[in-house]
Amino acid sequence: MSTTPPTRRLRLGLPRRAFSQVLLMQVAIAAGVAVLATGLFLAPLGDQLDDQAMRRALAIAQTTATQPQLADQISSTPPTSGGPVQQEAERIRKATKAEYVVVMDRRGVRWSHTDPAEIGHVVSTDPSAALAGQDVMEIDEGTLGRSARGKVPLRDENGTIVGAVSVGIAYDSVRARLIHAIPGLLAYAGGALAVGALAAWLISRRVQRQTRDLAFSDISGLLAEREAMLHGIREGVVALDRSGRVRLLNDEAQRLLGIGDEAVGRSPDEALGAGRTADVLAGRVTGTDLLTVRGQRVLVANRMPTDDGGAVATLRDRTELEQLGRELDSTRGLIDALRAQDHEHANRMHTLLGLLELEMYDDAVEFVGEVVGGHRATSEQVAEKVRDPLLSALLVGKATVAAERGVALGLSERTALPDRLIDPRGLVTVVGNLVDNALDATAGTRQARVEVELVAEGRTVVLRVRDTGPGIPVEHRELIFQEGWSTKQPPAHRERGIGLSVVRRLAERQGGTATVTEAEGGGAEFTVVLPEALSESTRPHPTDGTAPEPPIAPDLATAPTGARAATLPFAAEEESR
Repeated sequence: MSTTPPTRRLRLGLPRRAFSQVLLMQVAIAAGVAVLATGLFLAPLGDQLDDQAMRRALAIAQTTATQPQLADQISSTPPTSGGPVQQEAERIRKATKAEYVVVMDRRGVRWSHTDPAEIGHVVSTDPSAALAGQDVMEIDEGTLGRSARGKVPLRDENGTIVGAVSVGIAYDSVRARLIHAIPGLLAYAGGALAVGALAAWLISRRVQRQTRDLAFSDISGLLAEREAMLHGIREGVVALDRSGRVRLLNDEAQRLLGIGDEAVGRSPDEALGAGRTADVLAGRVTGTDLLTVRGQRVLVANRMPTDDGGAVATLRDRTELEQLGRELDSTRGLIDALRAQDHEHANRMHTLLGLLELEMYDDAVEFVGEVVGGHRATSEQVAEKVRDPLLSALLVGKATVAAERGVALGLSERTALPDRLIDPRGLVTVVGNLVDNALDATAGTRQARVEVELVAEGRTVVLRVRDTGPGIPVEHRELIFQEGWSTKQPPAHRERGIGLSVVRRLAERQGGTATVTEAEGGGAEFTVVLPEALSESTRPHPTDGTAPEPPIAPDLATAPTGARAATLPFAAEEESR
């Protein structure tokens, strides 16, 4: 096996990082623009210099042709190197720095020339246009080489054409001017390119900071992964920009919040309406694992600010967990009730056994009758005042739990609720929450008592729960109805601060209210008003004047365990005191 390390091939191509690619492309664009601008400037510059040279030659020729003595001297003197025409032409040539000034007659014979040997000879280019009275500008080749020429007719005092004047500007001087202009143009182009390169570098540095020096392929991959993650996870994600407006919602967030894509570009208050959920998303409520209720769902929200001034909020659905927690609480309450019944039943059995061993049979019969009659009387009293089976069963069970905790739970004398509840489970939830809160507040205090009052006023149900606990401070009487607000330590299986929020939300959903005040004699009094909670009365009334037979609630004190367990699954208790 060969031990020679593998050679690395040099790979040519664009750099991978976005910073380098942007810088390279911008420098290339700046260089291209500089070259293009220089070329566009140089392209017409040669023609402009040629035109300027021809016009200068024409102007010199026109000025020379206006000399009146030239026309007379052509007619009166021969063409010689020392003649007056040659002397005047040389004077003008030297004064104007022209290459040549040639004066000719109508035959095209030179009377002046830079080279005296050419005087008396016919010109090398066609003078017919000038001799015909036209002004001529051209670039042409002659005996002195290539030059910019201007030709005009020479007239006498009567205006008769007697010859022509031809003036030439050396083309090398025109080209020299063009070449002389190029370094300056290149300097300007180089300066513009340097400024463009500096601007490109500054812009690329900003791009580098914003893209975290990633390659375009990495950015594209991250974007694809982000889209897959956002729409695949089972947590709601809401992204907000620095102005506090929603810029991204994944599918789960839309499902949990009950909104769609129309919320993008709007603030949480505009998209969700005023409430705790909007406050949490907007950052007006801070903390971790914030509880909020949206519709039928209990949500846990966390908000994290981003470097660009925005924020990302995550939402988790705890509705099922909360329901399981309530069922667990109900089960624990049921176990407590069974434990209390077991303890009380053992005591009564010991008493009954003692009476039998003492052969006090009449007293034993009387004792059994009192025990059974007392429990049945309690159940019948509750069922007589609260005729809904679910609600009466809940109150009987709560009374047993309250007795175990040393709290007297009873119904007020005004309590009277017919069996016409439209949503009995909702009222069970409200009563269960309020009673549990009251038991927590009064347990362990002297003469602890909780009183429940259920009154039907037309189709409206008014619920009042009074306790003899410490009461609710005035400054906390609105806070206790907010999601997540509680003064008690949460249990391990769920959060606190939901129950009273659920109570108020259930009441407001039916157009009612939930408030708390101070009870007479101290403690707290919760009042819940539920309009339209009762259906219209359809039960026929007896014609003999007797009251209709009330439904009998299950006797939880004497029912078997299975019956009791089946009676209270709807008591969804929460505490928020």
